[in-house]
Amino acid sequence: MRALIDLQKRLFPEVLDVMQRRYQLLYHIQIMQPVGRRALAESVELAERTVRSEVDFLNRQGIVEITSRGMHLTYEGQNILEQLAEFIKDVKGIKVLEQQLKDKLNLDHVVVVPGDSDELEWVKQDMGKACVQYLKERILPDQAIAITGGTTMAAVAEMMTPFNSAGKCLFVPARGGLGERVENQANTICAEMAKKARGDYRMLYVPDPLSEESYHTIIEEPSIKEVLNIIRNAEIVIHGVGDAITMAERRKTSPEQMEVIKRNEAVGEAFGYYFNTKGEIVHKVRTVGLQLEDLKHAKDVIAVAGGRSKAQAIASYFQPGQSNVLITDEGAAEELIKGFSL
Repeated sequence: MRALIDLQKRLFPEVLDVMQRRYQLLYHIQIMQPVGRRALAESVELAERTVRSEVDFLNRQGIVEITSRGMHLTYEGQNILEQLAEFIKDVKGIKVLEQQLKDKLNLDHVVVVPGDSDELEWVKQDMGKACVQYLKERILPDQAIAITGGTTMAAVAEMMTPFNSAGKCLFVPARGGLGERVENQANTICAEMAKKARGDYRMLYVPDPLSEESYHTIIEEPSIKEVLNIIRNAEIVIHGVGDAITMAERRKTSPEQMEVIKRNEAVGEAFGYYFNTKGEIVHKVRTVGLQLEDLKHAKDVIAVAGGRSKAQAIASYFQPGQSNVLITDEGAAEELIKGFSL
């Protein structure tokens, strides 16, 4: 496959350009369907005239159907899109990136999706779709799945589909709420995932972060203790990785603690822990939910994080080797590899 692609790049470069453009169109139609031409053109950032020409071709081939409500993929179109996905990865050299990251970070599995989520919002949805696909390959009936909050986890929830072969799965929030937008809170995301996957869920109604005194009082509540036990023994954990300063601001961190975070040069954050470029924990906030030491109980700890701007945060989190799976995008992957080469 690699040799054929290299040959095509030299002899028929325009063919690969057309294939990548049509793959992008099919992908956007899939996630937006039913969608009109104008909305599609704005999403893929192509001229409406170009989109009209390409869609007419795809319609004649029976790949896309056009209705009064908008266009959508046919069954054949869905199959073609799935087959094209692996080919496009080879064309863009993404499979090489996946193997490099797997070796450098000593991980069990790495998925890199095309694009940069810093620049294109739909790339975050693609990471969500990749996470759901991996989860379906790993999940077993009656297992618990712990989920953190954030916009990337919300994208995973958006792309969730039913677990046909693994019923009775239990979704639980990995931590309390940050006081952010409700759609990005772990409780909300957990409930949406469970609904779409046809599983069950439990809530964790506690604020995040907490004072030391409040923490010790809350964790003794019977209802909280019961949910915490499920969370800490979850077989699968899905979480994001944040930029340290951004996460500190979202937590409304006090000026004194913010100064500690900046003075210690924290660059990444996960589960309330802040890491410097060497992967050392330089600060921790008191949260009710998963702690780093709890991750050893899980068979899969899946980090989903992308965007070139998050590469340093991702690298800082993975230095201690906390997770065994990374789902990221091309922008972050390229930046991570570049950092290893310095």
